[in-house]
Amino acid sequence: MNGQTVLKEGLLEKRSDGLLQLWKRKSCVLTDEGLCIYDPKASRSKCKVLPFDNMKTVDCVERKGRYVYFTIVMADSKEIDFRCLEDTTWNAEITLGMVQFKNRQAIQSVKSRQLAHICTATAISTMS
Repeated sequence: MNGQTVLKEGLLEKRSDGLLQLWKRKSCVLTDEGLCIYDPKASRSKCKVLPFDNMKTVDCVERKGRYVYFTIVMADSKEIDFRCLEDTTWNAEITLGMVQFKNRQAIQSVKSRQLAHICTATAISTMS
């Protein structure tokens, strides 16, 4: 989380990829760059990062009992299932963080194109 803004910290449950697909509790840190997931018993240095630039959507929000179930869909179409207690708002905060990240990327892209256009126009006018 070097230089990243922490938006939220806490516990999420992630469905395992194994045959039984058990729910496993994970400690998570949501930053302005993505979601860091690690085993609550392990060091934070051993975290799996789901960066916003590789996220496609946060889908399938469903409420059952006291849990909210949601799926993070990555750019490679891999789906990762999570659940959280309904009052923790993880799904909404991950979605909001991803949208803000994508908006920052889009603004930077437009500014880069505008700068390139200005530089090209300036170079052409100095040649004339």
